[in-house]
Amino acid sequence: MSYSGSQGVAKKTAKAEITELEAMLSESPSAEKVCVKLAQILNVRRSEVALLRLEKGSLRFIFPVELRATGALPLTGSAVAARTAATRTPLLSNSFMRVRHASLFEAIKLSRDEEDRSLDQVPIQKIISVPVARSGEPVMGVVQISRKGLDAKLAGADFTSEDLKLVDRAADILARMPFMKEGAEL
Repeated sequence: MSYSGSQGVAKKTAKAEITELEAMLSESPSAEKVCVKLAQILNVRRSEVALLRLEKGSLRFIFPVELRATGALPLTGSAVAARTAATRTPLLSNSFMRVRHASLFEAIKLSRDEEDRSLDQVPIQKIISVPVARSGEPVMGVVQISRKGLDAKLAGADFTSEDLKLVDRAADILARMPFMKEGAEL
């Protein structure tokens, strides 16, 4: 099969999986279950997915679970997630290491899975950051998908505009999840 042919199959599969993500709405799933599904859809590790919820004017991690106790990111701050929420503007960067950003959260050990251990404390090289909101409604949070590695090549394939569209569609679904409501139990 040609490369472009296999890419077409991957796109169809990802769209089908986004439909599966939407079907999860009726199950009232945990943030962890939804984020693991999102990692599968975008072909990244669970430690390369972050979900933050807006609470009292700041963003707090709800996934990965290990980052829940790390404090809050003020919307007025310079963090990518804060800018994404404050401006409602998605970001796709395949040269993220060259962008000045707070790398504090990259230093926290996350992995519980054997496959993720190799990515502990490895920098984010590529990122997609999208506001979680329904059209015309207030931002509820931010979802971020990253690729980590010692350099951009080792981090894997570049994100594409199709990947950004998938994350944007997923963000709309996330905005309907009960755990995204401010103050909801996690």
